[in-house]
Amino acid sequence: MMDSLRTAANSLVLKIIFGLIILSFILTGVSSYLIGGGANYAAKVNGQEISRGQFENAFAGERNRMQQQLGDQFSELAANEGYMKTLRQQTLNRLIDEALLDQYAKDLGLGISDEQVKKAIISTPAFQSNGTFDNARYNSIVKQMGMTADQYAQALRNQLTTQQLINAVVGTDFMLKGETDELAALVAQQRVVREATIDVNALAAKQQASDAEISAYYEQNKNAFVAPEQFRVSYIKLDAAALQETVSDADIQSYYDQHQDQFTQPQRNRYSVIQTKTEAEAKTVLDELNKGADFAAVAKAKSTDIISAKNGGDMGWLEEATTPDELKGAGLKEKGQLSGVIKSSVGYLVARLDDVQAAKTKPLAEVRDDIAAKVKQEKALDAFYALQQKVSDAASNDNESLAGAEQAAGVKAVETGWFGHDNLPEELNFKPVSDAIFNGGLVGENGTPGSNSDIITVDGDRAFVLRVSEHKAEAVKPLAEVKDQVVAQVKHNKAEQQAKLDAEKILVELKAGKDDALKAAGLSFGEAKTLSRTGQDPVSQAAFGLSLPAKDKPSFGSTTDMQGNVVLLALDEVKAGTLPEAQKKAMVQGITQNNAQIAFEAMMSNLRKEAKIKLGDASTQQQ
Repeated sequence: MMDSLRTAANSLVLKIIFGLIILSFILTGVSSYLIGGGANYAAKVNGQEISRGQFENAFAGERNRMQQQLGDQFSELAANEGYMKTLRQQTLNRLIDEALLDQYAKDLGLGISDEQVKKAIISTPAFQSNGTFDNARYNSIVKQMGMTADQYAQALRNQLTTQQLINAVVGTDFMLKGETDELAALVAQQRVVREATIDVNALAAKQQASDAEISAYYEQNKNAFVAPEQFRVSYIKLDAAALQETVSDADIQSYYDQHQDQFTQPQRNRYSVIQTKTEAEAKTVLDELNKGADFAAVAKAKSTDIISAKNGGDMGWLEEATTPDELKGAGLKEKGQLSGVIKSSVGYLVARLDDVQAAKTKPLAEVRDDIAAKVKQEKALDAFYALQQKVSDAASNDNESLAGAEQAAGVKAVETGWFGHDNLPEELNFKPVSDAIFNGGLVGENGTPGSNSDIITVDGDRAFVLRVSEHKAEAVKPLAEVKDQVVAQVKHNKAEQQAKLDAEKILVELKAGKDDALKAAGLSFGEAKTLSRTGQDPVSQAAFGLSLPAKDKPSFGSTTDMQGNVVLLALDEVKAGTLPEAQKKAMVQGITQNNAQIAFEAMMSNLRKEAKIKLGDASTQQQ
């Protein structure tokens, strides 16, 4: 078995495809095993070094992952030094945790077989086309990454071993059947209650609010009556898409002539190889081929490159950039030509040039429409940038208004209505624009207009010049303006207090057996309702907090409903419910997963506590 793995690790194909596996590991969090270090290190974990190269590679992978996930938003985060420092620290912590898990797995004697490693290579989705392993794809991508097969094999083995440990921990938690049934019965329990509601709004209508109460409430709650900062803005918008430019035949021909590389498919060669351990074995193979033996049959029988051998030695189509140096130097020029014995870093090779596709340039007629669109866009952008400069100069020279900028742009400025930080007009809803408006630099004294803005570019093809035409600073509204609100709130608060006091008095009498207490207060319990524990409303939550009723004697309590009314509750009966098997299974699964997560975090905490972790200089460097 070990011989098979060593053979796979010394494969020319694996040399070519290893880079894609590395990329996959970067994105899935196992890059810490892959790249050797430089002069300093990021950390040492129980003596195991996390090199600077490992750390920077993992950090770059995390940046790429977040950039793909967040798009344009990431550029804003990347400009924040504190955020990037935190991201670097999180990346280093992840690498340290991976090293600890790897070490712990080795201590436990966990391991992955050679066959599992081989199977993982063949089944990697990145190496497949239409669901089938594609040797040419595998070959091409990894060659560009420049990694070695030994690194790949070890990295993959470490990843699978660590995952084995994680799965073992996650799979340890369970619940006994008795515990499950008891918890299910508790979750499915139902409670039968009756309700009597004290209408707070009706009570509020009967309340009085004195001037002293109104004034006191206003003074104590001024923050509730703040008028937010408000703006009115005049702006000019420039849009490259609106600048229509004509494209001539000469323009198209010139672009085609100057960008031939964009329309040319470079020469591609198709090779087959047979790999051997020794030079003598390679010479024997070459003799057989020269005597007419079938190349594919010999490759399948004798090549030590287990992946290309499966395909009869076929390496697929390769361009210059993806062709291994050993094949470039083999001197193969004609279709069907055999090489001599080639010494390689993975042993010895015999290669054959199977086919050649000459470089091919697409005719102008085939790409004309694409070129016309490209040239039209470029000319529009050139005109757009020239117009930006012209409008910018005009806005700077006449800083008291947008009149000069309007003349330069050939359009009239648009004026918005009043808006605040939370309701920026849609046409201005771009971060660079909102930053310019809200940072205070365009506001004059006492709400007067300030200066014109500089040109503000958005997404590369739109730009704004704007001016704050009016401004109102944040301010507390005067009492006269909000008096009706204050009066209503004072009355409501007094009504709420009264309702709670009335409810407490009624509850005391109900618990003492005085059943006419509700009638005396002008209230009555409604029809009985059956509530479940899953109810999220305040009444359901309160019902399951009441003590169990005695025989033929309800228990009582009170709560506040969703409308703010005070509700008296009579709990008449507790009923056992049933939980469907599917829900019971889902409940148990959720609990065990949560417990397993707690156990895993506890294990990691203990590993970190007992570990000797030393941070190096590379971990603190910024980029």
